[in-house]
Amino acid sequence: MNKAELVKSMAEKSGLTQKDSEAALNAFVKSVEGALGNDDKVALVGFGTFEARERKARQGRNPRNPEEVIDIPASKAPVFKAGKTLKEIVNK
Repeated sequence: MNKAELVKSMAEKSGLTQKDSEAALNAFVKSVEGALGNDDKVALVGFGTFEARERKARQGRNPRNPEEVIDIPASKAPVFKAGKTLKEIVNK
């Protein structure tokens, strides 16, 4: 499902117009991005949790030259952990 299909589905299920559904989806995405950018967590009970996790600095190999060892700096990565209800729906 792409964004347009998601907006259409949201509009059908909520009774909102597609324009309003797209605005709601965009607001949700911006809110999650803002929270993760501030090192906050977004927890939706039953659905899941969005958070940013620290990744340690490490060494890797240059894909173009496998003999060359390169340093990969520490970074943050966005992570989604599915909630119990979502896991149960997926595993039916």
